[in-house]
Amino acid sequence: MTAFSLMLTTSPLAGQDFASALQFARTAIAGGYPVAQVFLYQDAVMAAAATIDLPTDEPNLSQQLADFCQAKQIPLLYCVTAAEKRGLVPATTGFISAGLAEFAIRLANTKLVQF
Repeated sequence: MTAFSLMLTTSPLAGQDFASALQFARTAIAGGYPVAQVFLYQDAVMAAAATIDLPTDEPNLSQQLADFCQAKQIPLLYCVTAAEKRGLVPATTGFISAGLAEFAIRLANTKLVQF
């Protein structure tokens, strides 16, 4: 059975990508397809920031993705180099620091879907 790896590259505050990735992951799992990992790269690493403060009327897609991944035991990785370049102080729970090499190794036997 096909397993998917998801890669997000845009900020969780800019656009629809996080909502789309979350919907894709939910649909894949509901259809019996495993999601092997979710990798946050470039500006998407901002989702792992410990200090995101959203207005109460906006959905916290970063937290929704983290909660979903934790509930489904999907590794939620963020690129440590991209985070360092952006001065990111990562959250302590729900996110795993990784490099591109680890992401590439985990891609084996999966189909990559980029948002």
